Amino acid sequence: MKKILLIFSVLSLLIFIRPALGINSNASTNNLNSSVSIEQHDEANAEDDESYVGAFEGIKQFYNYTGFANASSGNLIMILIGIIFIYLGIKFDYEPLLLIPIGAGVIIGNIPFVAGNQTGIYETGSVLNYLYFGVVKGIYPPLIFLGIGAMTDFSSLIANPKLMLLGAAAQIGVFATFLGALYLGFNLPEAGAIGIIGGADGPTAIFLSSKLANGVNILADGTTVKNLIGPIAIAAYSYMALVPVIQPPLMRLLISKEDRKIKMKPPRAVTQKEKMIFPIVALILTTFISPSALPLLGMLFFGNLLKESGRTERLADTARTKLIDIVTILLGVTVGASTQADIFITKDSMLIFGLGAISFVIATCGGLLFAKLMNLFLKGDNKINPLIGAAGVSAVPDSARVVHTEGLKSDPSNYLLMHAMAPNVSGVIGSAIAAGIILSFLG
Repeated sequence: MKKILLIFSVLSLLIFIRPALGINSNASTNNLNSSVSIEQHDEANAEDDESYVGAFEGIKQFYNYTGFANASSGNLIMILIGIIFIYLGIKFDYEPLLLIPIGAGVIIGNIPFVAGNQTGIYETGSVLNYLYFGVVKGIYPPLIFLGIGAMTDFSSLIANPKLMLLGAAAQIGVFATFLGALYLGFNLPEAGAIGIIGGADGPTAIFLSSKLANGVNILADGTTVKNLIGPIAIAAYSYMALVPVIQPPLMRLLISKEDRKIKMKPPRAVTQKEKMIFPIVALILTTFISPSALPLLGMLFFGNLLKESGRTERLADTARTKLIDIVTILLGVTVGASTQADIFITKDSMLIFGLGAISFVIATCGGLLFAKLMNLFLKGDNKINPLIGAAGVSAVPDSARVVHTEGLKSDPSNYLLMHAMAPNVSGVIGSAIAAGIILSFLG
């Protein structure tokens, strides 16, 4: 590689110093043909001058098409953010399957280019624009939910249905953020799309923002909603990845050490028949409550039915491996690429990130405090460890893992993972229902 670079450098140097040295293909011929007239010399010199000018103009034009000539400070800032995302995914293992594709997408989307060549993600006809279609039209999120359903075991929720209330309680972050967005001046559809960040569910956030804050819909007063898909998606996925950083301090702040040591009785065994019936019943009940969430909930429970039926293992395996991997790649890269500096670095984006942080804190606190409230009505070994309330957000399975880790720190023999999965998966269902309700009122 070093030799190739050296050769390339030498050749480039020779190309650029040829005019200065007077080296040209006609030199030897001129020495041999000394009888050429002065007029011919003048014509040759004029042609050489024109060729030099043309060469420099070509070099100048080439430079104008490079990223160096078109780069802005915003591009460099966003490229740095993309590198930080990749670093966090690799170094600290913060949702690497999400942060690494998104980080790469941020870098791709902020490479400077000349408009009009069908290069950028917002340029009609470009490859990135075609891939972005799945985000804008809400195609990718239901496919993600299909894969999630095919890899999720709802046994813990079936065994202890009351824990579903914790997933519902955590949705307070959604509606608190909705009110906060309205207060900061966003219109109703934009505020609704921003509010879903509180559910800490990236696919749901993308689905709702593609319907409400897509830069296309026109309000009754004639104004067009802003395109907030990129900032909302980045905020949702960022806080999902930062679950191990954000939630533990809140757990230690709100839950006493004595409560953190509460041991929950083992969940009862769930039969295979119950597992098969659950996705069908849950699909009907949840979609009757929130029909607008059908694309998400329908695919979630369909994927789970493929897993639990025992007859479609091949389809379930495809949904939870190859399909969800492909869609995750496309979703991550295109969402990242949508953060072009001229569109992403705005006051609205900063407000969305601030609201997202507040909403995630509120959602976590809502789950923890509601778990403490439930214990007031539960006796003996029916009491629940309040830590599992933090798993009510939709960051599956990271929230459940964080709860389990915090429980082990208080008591090395206290295993909370299976218990925490119940509010965690109910949080996924709850955020999808919340998105459907918001879409029904504001869509």
